[in-house]
Amino acid sequence: MQKEGNQAKPYQVRPGAGGSVIVVAHQSSAKTFTIHVQRRAKVGDLYEPIKRSFLMKRLVTTATLLILLFFTSLSLAQTSANLAQLRLEMETLREVIQYHNKRYYVDNNPVISDGEYDRLVQRLKTLEKEHPEWITPDSPTQRVGAVASGEFRTVAHTVPMLSLAKARNEEDMRNFDKRLKDLLCSHGEIEYVFEPKIDGIAIEVVYENGILTGGSTRGDGVIGEDVTGNVKTIRAIPLKLMKQEQGVFPARLEVRGEVYMDKKAFAALNEKRGYNGEELFANPRNAAAGAMRQKDPGVTAQRCLNAFFYGSGTVEGLQFVTHCEKLGYFKRVGLRVNPLNRICHGMDEVIEQFQDLKNRRGLLPYEIDGVVVKVNHLRRQEALGNTTEAPRWAIAYKFPPKQATTTVKDIQIQVGRTGALTPVAVLEPVEIGDVRVSRVGLHNHGEIARKDIRIGDTVLVERAGDVIPDIVKVIPSRRAGTEQPFVFPQQCPMCGSPVVHQDGGAVYRCGNPLCPAKQMAGFEHFVSRQGMNIRGVGPKLMLQLVQAGLLQDMSDFYGLTRKQLASLEGMGDKSAQNILRAIEQSRRPTLERFLYALGIRHVGEQAAHKLASHFGSLENLEMASEGDLNVIPDIGPETARSVYDYFRDPDHLVILRKLFDKGVRIVVPK
Repeated sequence: MQKEGNQAKPYQVRPGAGGSVIVVAHQSSAKTFTIHVQRRAKVGDLYEPIKRSFLMKRLVTTATLLILLFFTSLSLAQTSANLAQLRLEMETLREVIQYHNKRYYVDNNPVISDGEYDRLVQRLKTLEKEHPEWITPDSPTQRVGAVASGEFRTVAHTVPMLSLAKARNEEDMRNFDKRLKDLLCSHGEIEYVFEPKIDGIAIEVVYENGILTGGSTRGDGVIGEDVTGNVKTIRAIPLKLMKQEQGVFPARLEVRGEVYMDKKAFAALNEKRGYNGEELFANPRNAAAGAMRQKDPGVTAQRCLNAFFYGSGTVEGLQFVTHCEKLGYFKRVGLRVNPLNRICHGMDEVIEQFQDLKNRRGLLPYEIDGVVVKVNHLRRQEALGNTTEAPRWAIAYKFPPKQATTTVKDIQIQVGRTGALTPVAVLEPVEIGDVRVSRVGLHNHGEIARKDIRIGDTVLVERAGDVIPDIVKVIPSRRAGTEQPFVFPQQCPMCGSPVVHQDGGAVYRCGNPLCPAKQMAGFEHFVSRQGMNIRGVGPKLMLQLVQAGLLQDMSDFYGLTRKQLASLEGMGDKSAQNILRAIEQSRRPTLERFLYALGIRHVGEQAAHKLASHFGSLENLEMASEGDLNVIPDIGPETARSVYDYFRDPDHLVILRKLFDKGVRIVVPK
């Protein structure tokens, strides 16, 4: 077999001697075989001389029948042999194409031209078209084989996909390092893995016995959306893992990674959209997220997505000692791992690598917004454990975000569902990282006082994590003397009720349980996607319902009629039917969705999941004591007290009873 450097030539089909065909596979598959193709003798050629003799007419008849039977059997045998050779050729083609996919996408070192690769794929497509019964799900031709979907079904992650704690400066990173040493009772340097943080969309891909069987988005970390059809269109994600010389595939391997769009593909996509008069994407991350949520995988396939893998969920049948060992296994089986990953011995090396990567950030072909730093040894990861929201053994070290200066035009107060009064700065609109920013949350009264923010001030604004706008500081040298300090209101701006400031906390609240602003925020939370998921019911419609006296508490959603909805301004009969259908579909929530939708103070998605998993039913949760709640991992004393108080408030119990009387039933998920 001829070689190119250290690599054998790819799969070839060439003429052989005596009318044969020689198939040469890549050296890695060790498959070389010859297909013999011979001319089949015609039956008439064999018995024509005999047939000329009249005396042997009967013998000819008998011989003819025997010869026909013989050659029919021979023809069937030859056909069977040919089919076997074709099937072997198809299997060899799949292995060779899989090998070259790894060379191109994972090793970044192709050994054949694009034209040769295309010819291999075309030959396989031709054979599969002739023999569709031999097509396998892991065939490279099946990347865009799924039909368009009406909606995405949900998928539960067997191990939650937690978010990461954030560090914004060197001090945060050194505090992180010190905290881990204290928890581990260790004074030696910790071995970390340093990974570029790709600015894309998090996914989980599932392989069963080496075959890709599922793909899902992160979602809320516990429940994601099934995007298997779209995942299969990404060439960097193998449909079948590469075989290893020793060992077998894990029975189940859940791999976590980031799907992204590189800078060139993003520029080309926006250029095309601009030419067609379509709205441009703000950044590659938004473009990648939009591509993964396409109902038609064929559209996703056109977006030129890529992927890197960095972690795992459930792994059955394999054990690793370090995180780097796990990443090495990923690479060997064909899963793409970032070549910029590094092992760092101690925090000094982490900070040094961070500064180096920050300087080279603009030269990378893809966007990164920081790095992820993880404890390398898995036993130490297990000892450190997780909080409700994030692992203790990992942190995201973010690059300094883009910043801009602008003017504070006003400071307004928003009232949330718990009655919290949140100040919001109204800014002179400014562009930060291709996003127009005009409003920034100021958190609380203490934040305003600490930063000395006044109406009319010139301020430095950044997008924290390249997403959430934040006022970094005031620029006092730009003050003209006309700036006005903000006076926090003593009455709720929505209902005029006195503002409550309990226990010296940072948050001021409206003390009126019937405050319309609290009610509206509570309704929006109740119908949200993470809650009861009542589609089509937005703030405008809810305001109309409240003004019409049709919505006084959350149970009233389940008493609405088509006639009532159709009578509202801008609401037709068809729209009313759609909303009633969405309300009907929301009557069977899971316990964790229901708990989240109730809007219990301190109970977000993660806490709702913990409570539902621990108690199993609403009845058990209602009867739980404060002590029962406090022993649940990651449920703090404030959350425990809030949950305990909620189920002992007569007003809340009345609303719960009304919900159940109107047909709401909590179901156990399959």
